[in-house]
Amino acid sequence: MKCENFSISQIEEILRADFSNASDIKLLWKGKESFQSIFEAVQNAKEFICLVFYIFRNDETGTSLANILKQKSKEGVQVYLLYDHFGSFKTPIQFWHELADAGVQIKASRPFKWTRPGHYVHRDHRKLLIIDGEKAFTGGLNVANEYSGFHLRIKGRGWRDTGVMIKGAIVQDLFTHFEKSWRLWGGNSIPNNHSEIANNKNSQSVIAAIPVFVSSIRSRRRMRKLLYHSINNSTKSISLTTAYFIPSKRMLETLEGAVRRGVKVRLIVPDVSDVPVASYAGKALFARLLKAGIEIYAYQGEILHAKTFLFDDCWSIIGSTNLDFQSLRYNDEGNVGIYDKSFGSEMAGVFEEDIKKAQKINLDEWKNRPFIEKFLETFCAMFRRRL
Repeated sequence: MKCENFSISQIEEILRADFSNASDIKLLWKGKESFQSIFEAVQNAKEFICLVFYIFRNDETGTSLANILKQKSKEGVQVYLLYDHFGSFKTPIQFWHELADAGVQIKASRPFKWTRPGHYVHRDHRKLLIIDGEKAFTGGLNVANEYSGFHLRIKGRGWRDTGVMIKGAIVQDLFTHFEKSWRLWGGNSIPNNHSEIANNKNSQSVIAAIPVFVSSIRSRRRMRKLLYHSINNSTKSISLTTAYFIPSKRMLETLEGAVRRGVKVRLIVPDVSDVPVASYAGKALFARLLKAGIEIYAYQGEILHAKTFLFDDCWSIIGSTNLDFQSLRYNDEGNVGIYDKSFGSEMAGVFEEDIKKAQKINLDEWKNRPFIEKFLETFCAMFRRRL
């Protein structure tokens, strides 16, 4: 189903990549259900499992998944695990050794180097799981208790995240992105028979989808260009959900321009963030956004960690990218763009459900917030380009 104001050829030109097809897409936005789907898929793997995660902890969730990976490796399933060095810094080395001893192949991306300490600001923020080349999972989920909901049995707040399970020809494209990163960080070439298994281009595909994976200055520039293009081509609605919102001047002006064209722009951000300094830096811009007519909602209860962008309820981007400088300028990020009205309607429904759990920010009330809040916002905004 076509989107009136968006063109597949224009998006392909921006990304310098071709759309693929998905035969099935399942939206995952409830923590326990999402991890049940992920664990079930891993347990049913027959040939190979590819994983890349920013955070992979050795808590109950991480240990449970690690035990399944060890067992699958012993059964002869090839397991390739790539984790970000910074994101998983607290995970003890013994945890990785035990996985390796069980036959799991492991590499760390973006490791710290004393010869190039400044490059440690670049992080592999992607989340991707590929099972037998038949299905893939991607989104904002990491492997840790707060994402799976395990810790709620003990204490703490839940986390609200979004991901997708996807099947069809696009899985091959996602596999190609994984293999490229795997080899970049020292992994051996993955046997060709895996690529053949992953190549399911002949599946009955009905949904247009495209990977939006970035890992270089050029590809990050294309990601930003895609976002501006999507905002500028929207004529009805823009629905943005992001864990960290620190827009650039150009992003602010582009969103303001959309409102002037009559587009309804809504933004959902966390009421309480796991990174307070980033939250304060973003809030420093709320007054300007509210004056421009942009609706801002603070998500209550759970800690919001989702990253989804929906334009005119038909063109969607779901993945790991936040609307902040760290994501758009420094990180390796992984997303999937989905060009489909039916899926867009489902995304819109989830957005409305999140709105019900959020508090709309009123401009007059916002102006009267405590002085200490305004001070912290102004102070943190000074460091916005590093957040």
